[in-house]
Amino acid sequence: MTEVAASDQLLVVIDPVARRTDGESVRIAKDVLSAGAATKVCLPDGPEEFARALARRGSRRPVVVGDDRALLRAVSLLHRQRELAACALSLVPVGGVLSLARSLGVPTGAVAAARAVLDGAERRMDLLVDDSDGVVLGALRIPSLPSPAAARLDEDAGADAGAHPWLRTCQSLVRTLVARPPRLTSVPGPGPSRLRVEVDGVTVVDLDQPVETVCVTPGFSSGGAEVEVRPVSVGAEASPLRAVGHRVTVSGADFRYRADSVVAGPVRTRTWTVREGAWGLTLPVG
Repeated sequence: MTEVAASDQLLVVIDPVARRTDGESVRIAKDVLSAGAATKVCLPDGPEEFARALARRGSRRPVVVGDDRALLRAVSLLHRQRELAACALSLVPVGGVLSLARSLGVPTGAVAAARAVLDGAERRMDLLVDDSDGVVLGALRIPSLPSPAAARLDEDAGADAGAHPWLRTCQSLVRTLVARPPRLTSVPGPGPSRLRVEVDGVTVVDLDQPVETVCVTPGFSSGGAEVEVRPVSVGAEASPLRAVGHRVTVSGADFRYRADSVVAGPVRTRTWTVREGAWGLTLPVG
C-alpha cells in the first residue's frame, strides 16, 4: 500500500456559513479535493469547534472552505498560537463576503479554487499586527462606521443566517408588517476626524488637520505598509498624503476602524506593525 506524504494530506474545515449559503459549491469543492488528495473533512458548528479542528490538524495542510471572515478567523487563530510561520493555509472561497479573497488572488470559483489548493504554490504575505494582537490581512480603514441603513441590513442578514428556515420566513413576514421609518434619500456618513497619524515615528498628519479617511494596506512591493491619509477639503480638493513604513500609530479622539471585514473600537490610540512574510497562502502558479 502506497503511503501518502504528509504534504498531500489535507484537513478541510468547512465553515458553517458556507454550508448554509452555498451547499452546492461546498459539495463540488469536497469532491475535487478528495479526488486529488487524502482529505479529512471537519464540519464545525461554531467558532469553538472551528478552532479545535484547526488546533488538531497534526501534519495535515489546512484548507478553509468559507468566506473572508473564515479566512481571517483561521489566520488569527494560528497567529495567537504562534504557528503561522510553519503553516501554509489554503482557501476555497464560499459565501457572501469574498472581496478579500479576490484581492489576495484566490480564484472565486469552487473548481478553480480547489484545483489551486492541489496544484498551487505557497506565497508568503505580510501581516499587520496591532498592539492588542489583532491581525489585518488586506486593508485597514479609519473611520469605519456603517450607515444606519447598512447596519440594519447587516443585523437582519446576520440574524437570518443562523435561523431555521421556518423562523427566517416568520422574521421576514414580521419585518414587512412592522412600520419602519421613512427611507432617507441619503444617509450622512461619519464626520471628519481629528487624528494624529505617525509612520515609523514621523508625523504624517496632526490633530489640527481634520481628515476624512485613513487607509493602511500591508504587503506592497516597496516594503512595509502603504498609508494614505485624505485630509478634509476646504475649497479646492486636498491631495492625499502618502507614506510607507513598518509601524503605524493612530491616536486622537475615540475612533473605530475596519480591519478587513471586522469593525473594532472605539479606541484612542492603536499601533500596527508590519510582519513581513508572516503568513502563507496557497495560490495558483503563474
